[in-house]
Parts: sequence; C-alpha cells; structure tokens
Amino acid sequence: MKRLEYYFDLIQVLTLKEIKVRYKNSIFGYFWSILNPLSLALVFYFAFKFIMKLNIENFALFLICGLFPWQWFANSVSASAGFLLANASLIKKVNFPKFFIPLAGVFNDTFHFLASLPVILGFLLLYHLYPGLSWSYGIPLMILAQLLITYGCALMVSSINLFFRDLERFIMIVLNIIFYLTPIIYDMSFVPERYRKLFLINPLYGVIQNWRLLFMKGYIDWELYLISLMHGILICGIGFYIFTKLSYRFAEVV
Repeated sequence: MKRLEYYFDLIQVLTLKEIKVRYKNSIFGYFWSILNPLSLALVFYFAFKFIMKLNIENFALFLICGLFPWQWFANSVSASAGFLLANASLIKKVNFPKFFIPLAGVFNDTFHFLASLPVILGFLLLYHLYPGLSWSYGIPLMILAQLLITYGCALMVSSINLFFRDLERFIMIVLNIIFYLTPIIYDMSFVPERYRKLFLINPLYGVIQNWRLLFMKGYIDWELYLISLMHGILICGIGFYIFTKLSYRFAEVV
C-alpha cells in the first residue's frame, strides 16, 4: 500500500513538474494551449467553407471537436521524443520505474485537454447545443481509450529516440500523415464507401469520431469505442515491451 502511495505521489510530482516547465516564463500560460487548435480551426474553416465550399453542418464546431483531441495526441507524441532526455539526471541518479516519465508527460497534455473543454462547451452554446448526461460517463471513457493509445505511442517514441535520434524528425512526418488520414477536417461522407473500412486500421479514427459524436450528438458509438480500446491496449502493450527491453541501457545513452 505504501509503495502504491509512493508511486502515486511520484507521478503527481512529475506531472506537476511538466506543467510548471510548460508555463515557466509564459505570460499567457493557459491560452497558448488553446490558441494553436483555434488558429488551425480558423484556417481550415476559411479554406474549406469559403474557398472549397464544403457543406458540413456546424462546421466550426465540427473542426473544434476534432482538433482539440488531436492536439492532445500530437503534442504528447511529438514531445515524447525528449521526455527521457529532459530527465536524464533523474534516470542516472534515482531508482524508480522509468515509464512514469512518459506517463507524466502524457498526463500533462491530458490536463491541458481537460482545460480546453470549456472552449468546446462555448462553441456548443454558440450553436445552441448543450451537454447531456452522457458526458458524465462518456468523457472518462474516451479519455481512457485515448490515454492508452497516446501513452503507448509515447513509450515507443521516448525509448527508441534515445538510440535513433532521427526518430524525432521522422515522427513529425508521420503525425502529418496521420492527421490527414483521420477525419478531423473532413466528414466520412466524403470518403468513398469502398475505402471506409480501411480507416478502422487507424487507431485515432474511432477516437476522433466518438469525441465528435459525444460533443455534438450526445452519444458514443460503442462498436467504434471497443475497437479504439483494443487499439489502445495493443499499442500500450507494444510500448511497454519496447520500453522495458531498452530501459536497461537508458543511463548509458541519456
């Protein structure tokens, strides 16, 4: 029991450290965490609504509901390349489960995603839509699914990047590809029927779709959710395997 309390306190301290580092010497603080997805939403709204004239209902809200969850995933995975390097002194001097370091980094972005929910709520109210009781169970369930996927990817990237430093740049390319292969800025109705099942391979497909359904329609597609959960468990398992296989050499290379 004491060990569990120690681990809980350790994760809390590491997470708070990540949050403090993020806001250190920052005047606007919290607003920077919402400015990027909002600016992207503005650009995509102008490009697709006024230039390409896509007919998607409540398009600004549609974009916001996809971009904020995406921002959580993309920020965590891109930053994970430096999680272990930034904590080199801890790894060398302190004996503790090293996988807590990527977990704290992911929790940092989870916190910022939760802090962005009032912005999503504000857009809902602009479109005369309102949160339902489904949010009380839907948000925790969706956070669990996305957390598993994100943490699994962070474990892989943070550990492998210590040995192959070019991975950090490669990850940015992969994230850009995944962004456009995930229905964030377009609706699945624009995708030809014969290609739609291929989207199930993408772990973020079900996550983004269900966040949007939850926020805009007030329900979750349970079949998609189970697929997302299975993706999360699989990715997290692979991430832990790779991380533990490489962890014995971390102190040598950081």
